[in-house]
Amino acid sequence: MSSNNNNLTTSWGAPVGDNQNSMTAGSRGPTLLQDVHLLEKLAHFNRERVPERVVHAKGAGAHGYFEVTQDLSKYTKANFLSEVGRRTPMFIRFSTVAGELGSSDTVRDPRGFAVKFYTEEGNYDLVGNNTPVFFIRDAIKFPDFIHTQKRHPQTHLKNPNAVWDFWSLSPESLHQVTILMSDRGIPATLRHMHGFGSHTFKWVNAEGAAVWVKYHFKTEQGVKNLDVELAAKLAGENPDYHTEDLFNAIDKGDFPAWRLHVQIMPVEDANTYRFDPFDVTKVWSQKDYPLIEVGRMVLDRNPENYFAEVEQATFSPGSFVPGIEASPDKMLQGRLFAYGDAHRHRVGANHNSLPINRPKADVKNYQRDGAMTHGNNGGGSVYYEPNSYGGPAESAQNKPAPFEVSGLADSSAYDHNDHYTQPGDLYRLLSEEERTRLVRNIVGAMAPVERDEIKIRQIGHFYKADPEFGQRIAEGLGLPAPSNP
Repeated sequence: MSSNNNNLTTSWGAPVGDNQNSMTAGSRGPTLLQDVHLLEKLAHFNRERVPERVVHAKGAGAHGYFEVTQDLSKYTKANFLSEVGRRTPMFIRFSTVAGELGSSDTVRDPRGFAVKFYTEEGNYDLVGNNTPVFFIRDAIKFPDFIHTQKRHPQTHLKNPNAVWDFWSLSPESLHQVTILMSDRGIPATLRHMHGFGSHTFKWVNAEGAAVWVKYHFKTEQGVKNLDVELAAKLAGENPDYHTEDLFNAIDKGDFPAWRLHVQIMPVEDANTYRFDPFDVTKVWSQKDYPLIEVGRMVLDRNPENYFAEVEQATFSPGSFVPGIEASPDKMLQGRLFAYGDAHRHRVGANHNSLPINRPKADVKNYQRDGAMTHGNNGGGSVYYEPNSYGGPAESAQNKPAPFEVSGLADSSAYDHNDHYTQPGDLYRLLSEEERTRLVRNIVGAMAPVERDEIKIRQIGHFYKADPEFGQRIAEGLGLPAPSNP
């Protein structure tokens, strides 16, 4: 029975007679345990926060659409990319990486760039950053890396000793460190930065032919960055500056947009390219593999409720659709497990059934029960497979494309270990003013490190990338440049 009144109720729908005073024995109490409304309010309040994300805790999000502008069906059979003009609803979450839920938006940190496409074939998540590379290239190092970005277990303070000790002992981080310490390390707004899938992925067309692909979202607002002093000022005065800017821009109809481009590499090139194309600490030269436009992403609607949409949104690089598959990228391979597992822990086993995560496509499987089960939990239908009762069955045409594997089962590193050419090239592309700011930022970040051996080891990496680069940082820190790096 429906009612037109506006009575406050408990979670089970019973009307509440008094929401201002708890039930007590007399006016002075004590409070009675039988006040079930009080107990429910307090118990629910204690549980109003799901555990924050271990990384990417602070974020902002928006709804929008993706529109195809160029037919690339010769490369992929993904339905949402199959027709010029096709629009797919999507949701995006931007975030900082290392800080807690209440940290500042304007710190020097990579920005998460996670896009959920609600396609007719299921949700496709592209979970990247605003940088084309990452600090490490093997998922086994990820927990250690993130530990260095978190707080010291005794002082509970950020720990530059751990940060630079890890980076100096992990030379593959040099490319990302150089980007992070450049002007791009602090975007002016979330609207004024590019986004990248970062990893290499595989596209497969209707005939089963495959190519390797990298994603680039190019902002139509132009790239703008924050001055270091202004960023620090904003961190103290308005730590939610980026969140506020994105909401206000969309609210007033100034809808931010990005053009999605891809780089396409023939499968056979992976064996001969001068860098390992699956190493996420490296980029593919756009001279070798030019950008090809795919479509346009527009953000045109703010969330109605931050918790329900932005905080409970879950993304996984393992959420593929037919025509898009994984590559052997070791960081990606680890993320295929880690992200879904984090969501099951943080939000719940049925996180994908929440409205913000629920696909537009019909979900038909044999998963049952668990926390936050929605709907009728499959009712009395068949709950196992294979079965003789006409339940959902596999479709062979949607199997991932086969690929060859070879070699010994061993704990192996990548064969390619040139960690210096690309950051050196990046340094030499910068103007003198940009180089000066880059060096200043690095010197400022390394100055608090207590042990000179860590500083000297890191200077050696900068020197190998470009002697001038290492020399200027050594001078800034008052340390000798390596004579034989």
